[in-house]
Amino acid sequence: MSREILLLVDALAREKNVNKDIVFGALELALASATKKRIHDEADVRVSIDRESGSYESFRRWQVVPDNEYVNEFLEIPLSDAQKDDPEIEPGDSLEEPLEPIDFGRIGAQAAKQVILQKIRDAEREQILSDFLSRGEHIVSGTIKRMERGNAIIEAGKIEAMLPRDQMIPKENLRIGDRVRAYLLRIDRNARGPQIILSRTAPEFVIKLFDMEVPEISDGLMELKACARDPGLRAKIAVKSNDPRVDPIGTCVGLRGSRVTAVRNEIGGENIDIVLWSADPAQFVIGALSPAEASSIVVDEEKHAMDVVVDEDNLAIAIGRNGQNVRLASELTGWTINLMTQDESAKKSEAEHAETRVVFMEKLDIDEELADLLIEEGFSTLEEVAYVPLAEMLEIDGLDEDIVNELRNRARNVLLTEAIATEEKLENVSEDLIGLEGMTKELAAKLAEHDVKTRDDLAELAVDELTEMTGIDDERAKEIILKARAHWFE
Repeated sequence: MSREILLLVDALAREKNVNKDIVFGALELALASATKKRIHDEADVRVSIDRESGSYESFRRWQVVPDNEYVNEFLEIPLSDAQKDDPEIEPGDSLEEPLEPIDFGRIGAQAAKQVILQKIRDAEREQILSDFLSRGEHIVSGTIKRMERGNAIIEAGKIEAMLPRDQMIPKENLRIGDRVRAYLLRIDRNARGPQIILSRTAPEFVIKLFDMEVPEISDGLMELKACARDPGLRAKIAVKSNDPRVDPIGTCVGLRGSRVTAVRNEIGGENIDIVLWSADPAQFVIGALSPAEASSIVVDEEKHAMDVVVDEDNLAIAIGRNGQNVRLASELTGWTINLMTQDESAKKSEAEHAETRVVFMEKLDIDEELADLLIEEGFSTLEEVAYVPLAEMLEIDGLDEDIVNELRNRARNVLLTEAIATEEKLENVSEDLIGLEGMTKELAAKLAEHDVKTRDDLAELAVDELTEMTGIDDERAKEIILKARAHWFE
């Protein structure tokens, strides 16, 4: 038997082109599996084969558990029994007992063979996958070998990859025998079939196609910073030049549009807007809304949103068909974009000023005229009144040093009083709620007023309930509730 094992391992390793250790490991598992069938399916059996002589030993293992936790006689042994053999053994340790060699017979040998072949097939597939991944390729090119439930199985060299139906460009009619290119989306090592999952709809696919078409990108003269897609219809890409002599947009377009046309042809004629990336978010958003032109823009850092004002003639272009243009611009920049006309902007501004006016008049105990003066000078919160440098406030016409100091003191007293009130409300609020990502003390205090004092209390709320309690928008409410529920699924 020992010599037969060595000959079998050597033959299989050569035939399947895999390491001998993999074959030995598969054989050990196969022998253990066949041994278990003679003892009990739940038994834990370990087989060790000597790599030099081919002889092997079998052991049965038990997990040592406290006497009061002993439930499975086939896998576990009570601590008191285990300590009879080894007084120093502890719960969590393993106890092994040698087994007599077993004659496996024809059925056992057949089962062992199946286990060995399956393990070797897995090892072969893993080796092919490792070789492929080591090449660092992001674009996979191959031929459609077959269709399975709408998914395309693509043969690329020695590997098989899957292009799922939902990762194909809409209205794209792919058939067996077609040559296709796709982006390597992910590796699914648990899949029984192809483990390489591809995509033709991912924004990264467009980025990698431009990398291949535009040598200036690989040379480092320019870079493609972001991409947003409505697959099969339209895409926007943001480009940046690292060399003042290089025009990034013209370089991506190519001579007579050759480069951008090559990319478009690969993705089913999808229209591509090429916009200039900017480190200034407002400038980037204005560029991303192209071909529409913005009249003005207001940035709200706290909500990570921008109000973009366009004239009536540009509004339809800025929105795009079914909201496509503004949606892609928002995805490209990462900012929420609120489009509005001059009239809508004026109404919103007046509404915000009215709210601020009321706050200033009530909290600072001042008249409407002084409140309007502060608003006109750009003050919108009590924090700004309290902590903007004294010199800046003294530059405002109509305010002397006494008035400025009084305003600052009143604002600070109000903020201090509110902070103390907030801390009192938070006394019975749990740390897991206060420490939740996206949570503020002010928001937690508002929740406490409605008896929401733990992370689970928040997780059980609906979006509309949270917005009604706190006044935050739907998007932020949804985000916070999902964060609160995250630990339920860990």
